[in-house]
Amino acid sequence: MNRRNVPVSVPIVAAALAGALLVLLMYLGSRGFQDFDSALIGYAVASVFAFAALVYRYTLWITRPPTWRYFKGGWINFLSWRNFRRYTLLVPVALWRDIFGQTFIRKRSLLRWVMHLSIFWGVVLSLLITFPLTFGWIRFTLVPPDHYLFWFFGFPIFHFSIEGGLGFLIFKALDFTALLLIVGLAIAFWRRTRDVGLLTTQRFGFDLLPLVLLFAIAVTGLALTASFTWWEGRFYWFLSLTHQVVVVTWLLSLPFGKFFHIIERPASIGVTLYQTVNQEVEHYGEQPQTGRCRRCGDELPSQQFIEDVKGTLVDLGQRYDLGGDRGWLQDYCPTCKRVLRGQAYFQLMGKGFL
Repeated sequence: MNRRNVPVSVPIVAAALAGALLVLLMYLGSRGFQDFDSALIGYAVASVFAFAALVYRYTLWITRPPTWRYFKGGWINFLSWRNFRRYTLLVPVALWRDIFGQTFIRKRSLLRWVMHLSIFWGVVLSLLITFPLTFGWIRFTLVPPDHYLFWFFGFPIFHFSIEGGLGFLIFKALDFTALLLIVGLAIAFWRRTRDVGLLTTQRFGFDLLPLVLLFAIAVTGLALTASFTWWEGRFYWFLSLTHQVVVVTWLLSLPFGKFFHIIERPASIGVTLYQTVNQEVEHYGEQPQTGRCRRCGDELPSQQFIEDVKGTLVDLGQRYDLGGDRGWLQDYCPTCKRVLRGQAYFQLMGKGFL
């Protein structure tokens, strides 16, 4: 199938199936909605719509010709037994560098690295806690006199003391993630009010609004804890409603805003594997995969990359075949491309070109 002619119905069907699958998992994980808390219906509905919208946009993105070729090439290389033997540590290292540890940002700035890690882990850990609770996958039941039983997907997992350290960590986990998130957001707001480059290029709706929503989520979440811990429940209804509105707004904006790059980021692992495999020397026969310029012989990116560029251009309805035995324009280095262009202008215009 020509990837530029992917039917519009494909992302829609993928989104519908994703939403239906999530509802099915909610049904199964909450034992037929027996363990589902109806007070969380707003969060649950927003989560289903946000998940479906994320799948819709991701499908649109992944089926673009350049993205699709990287995506397909990454999976082919990942599932290759030869590549697995040669690059066993490449994927774990790339996962740490590009996603979990984000050490590539550390090279730019320590403060920026701390900011990204705080926001990333504050968001991810909060979602890992909130979604299972919202969907009814996780619940707690009292085991008299002073223990709770932790349930997951309808199965009892373990007991823990209400007053013990584990109990404190479990019930305050969202407060800890909120504080972590606030640290990252404080650095982000400080940078965006001091950095001249950011002040010049940032847009409120795309760059600032998602951060404002996250800050509101963290603050109202901590306020809920303060309400039932120190304020004897005062303002709890108002705070819970405000918190829910802000969370739902952020979830629905997630597929179309700045934080969609969190969903896109794991694809960089496939790109890293693709580039590494195709730019290094073959283990068997020691034959290089790198291409060579047809004119000067200088090294080009990998031959596979060049072929994929040609295929992508064909998918987009563009052909740069120079005719005869001269190959494609993509078979030449940047310098030789400029020479070829100059020669073509000279042939067309003669001495008038000079």
